Amino acid sequence: MSRNTDNEMARIQRGLEEFLEQEMASENGDRSRRNNSNNSNNREPQLFDLEEDWDSKTRRKTRGRTDRVSSGVMQSDRARNNKAQSGKKQNGKVQSVKIQSGRKCKKQSEANRGSKGKSHKGFRRFLVAVVLVIALLGVGLYSFVGAVYQKLNYVVVESVAGLPMKEDGVVNILLIGNDSRENGDDGRSDAMILLSVSSRTKTIYMTSLLRDIYVEIPGHDSNRLNAAYSFGGAELLMETVEKNFGIPVSRYVQVNFQAFVGLVDSVGGVDLELSKEEIEYVNGYLVEYNMLTGRPQGTDNMDPQAAGMVHLNGPQALAYCRNRYLGTDFGRTERQRKVLTEVIKKIPGALLTNGSELFNALMPNLTTNLTQNECFSLSLMAGKALTYDIIADSIPQPGTYRDVTIRKMSVLEVDFETNRNYLRDKLYGGQE
Repeated sequence: MSRNTDNEMARIQRGLEEFLEQEMASENGDRSRRNNSNNSNNREPQLFDLEEDWDSKTRRKTRGRTDRVSSGVMQSDRARNNKAQSGKKQNGKVQSVKIQSGRKCKKQSEANRGSKGKSHKGFRRFLVAVVLVIALLGVGLYSFVGAVYQKLNYVVVESVAGLPMKEDGVVNILLIGNDSRENGDDGRSDAMILLSVSSRTKTIYMTSLLRDIYVEIPGHDSNRLNAAYSFGGAELLMETVEKNFGIPVSRYVQVNFQAFVGLVDSVGGVDLELSKEEIEYVNGYLVEYNMLTGRPQGTDNMDPQAAGMVHLNGPQALAYCRNRYLGTDFGRTERQRKVLTEVIKKIPGALLTNGSELFNALMPNLTTNLTQNECFSLSLMAGKALTYDIIADSIPQPGTYRDVTIRKMSVLEVDFETNRNYLRDKLYGGQE
């Protein structure tokens, strides 16, 4: 109580001091105004007993002001106390309401999280199941590819082993058909086709490279393109193609005659339109094939009068592709592309109905530097790639070459810059 009383007396004293200061200021203002008015009216100033007058007025006014100030301070203190107490009550109510609403929100959020958690768990389980199925299929496919891969002939090419199979969205594989009667690097490359699977142009592009193109061969004198194979095998041929045509090639698949025959037979043969003259040449090439394979002469001979749409088996398709006397080398490469196009179209069905025969006939006669993992990657691409357009073409393009004789060789002198630009545009969509 004494502490409260002291505080109250201090507040009263401060109030009195402020009041006295205000009164003195107002008195001084009144006097200055009266003096100014007297001076303006040229009146003589009246003399007052200032001390007596101020003291008497101040004592009378101070008594009344003191009572009013003290009572006002006390009333304001009571009002503040009442307001503080009511504020505490209101704050308590607000806080209780907030606590109750918070508890409700917490329960509701927990319920929402529970329902979301259940749905997320179900979705996660579904994703896990899908991943497991894909993994099992992938393992099965990888095992299958591995079993098939063991049947072909793998050769390491150190100079390109570290290079990626796919560059700039394009897989380039050089298909080499050599004229060796057995699996090996002997002989010259009878056919060279650049097989390009382009995700940029959504095409499977088969580009025949004519063997009589006069090219620069690294480490050797310039010569026909197919001479690079006889000088340094598939490795030197890939290097020569890249040097002269500006297309990165680091993978190859080499097939011999028997591989080609087995591939065509395993898909059930192909249907093509042949002229009477073409059939006659087929029969002529069959003579050599029957002799090399020990078959009786006349086997698989065709009737020239049956010109038109005909069905060709493996040996007949090989004889058809080897003919270079009708249409020179341009006609021969066109026939090769026709057969390969029909074979590619029939491969998906053959895998389902005759897969074992397809692999048994083809794989032992293939030689490649593709690794098992790369073959697995190609198998994953196969489903999508088979939806691409299949386009057959050849290099050099019409109007970009001329027939010349160099060192007693009949060769094709080619405008390489034009053909490079053409090939890059077709495979990469014109983008560098």
